[in-house]
Amino acid sequence: MRRRGPRSAASKFFMSTPTIPPPTTHKTSNVGKILLALLLGLVVGCGAFVLFVRHATKGVWDDIAAKLTHRSLSVDTSLPTIVTKIQRLERLETVVYNMDKVVEGSRQSAYFPDFIAGDKLLLVVHGQTIAGIDLSHLQTSDIQIQERSIRVHLPQTEIFATTLDNAKTRVYSRETGLFVAADPNLETEVRAKAQQDLQQAAISDGILETARKNAAATLTTMLLGLGFEQVQVS
Repeated sequence: MRRRGPRSAASKFFMSTPTIPPPTTHKTSNVGKILLALLLGLVVGCGAFVLFVRHATKGVWDDIAAKLTHRSLSVDTSLPTIVTKIQRLERLETVVYNMDKVVEGSRQSAYFPDFIAGDKLLLVVHGQTIAGIDLSHLQTSDIQIQERSIRVHLPQTEIFATTLDNAKTRVYSRETGLFVAADPNLETEVRAKAQQDLQQAAISDGILETARKNAAATLTTMLLGLGFEQVQVS
């Protein structure tokens, strides 16, 4: 039988060196991140869907929410309450009409020409007219309520005020005759005439009709906010 000779040092080293396992990948960590992202996306999507459904079917959502929470939805739509809330708006100013105009006023003599006894004034005026509806005049008979539907008949529109802006109103020119003094009341009369002209111009341009439309839009928004689903304002 043949004896085996002693192993070399290199052979001993090769046999004694342990096998190094290949590095492991962190697949578990990546899977966790993916699951977390999917969960966050699902939560955001559900939230957006709930908001959309609630906005689209507000009345149905309120009924479901009331059943789930065992609380009834309380909306006070009684006639006296609605009348009181509308009347609290009182003078609802809905239109402001601004205007610039040149107005003329004069004093004339029946016997002498203007360069001797005349008095002429040109006034550049800037003013505004405010129109709206006085809702304190609203009567109970003007409102009809049926469940969550309401119909309102508004009072007549009004001109609340016509004023001249003194900071922008000025005398453009003043001419007086050789033998007369300037009449101190002429400018006051011209201002009054300018105020009347401004108000009439606003009415001719449809300020009352516009005021009614704006008031109806404002009141419709208010009533929808109070819980009504169908609102008609005329």
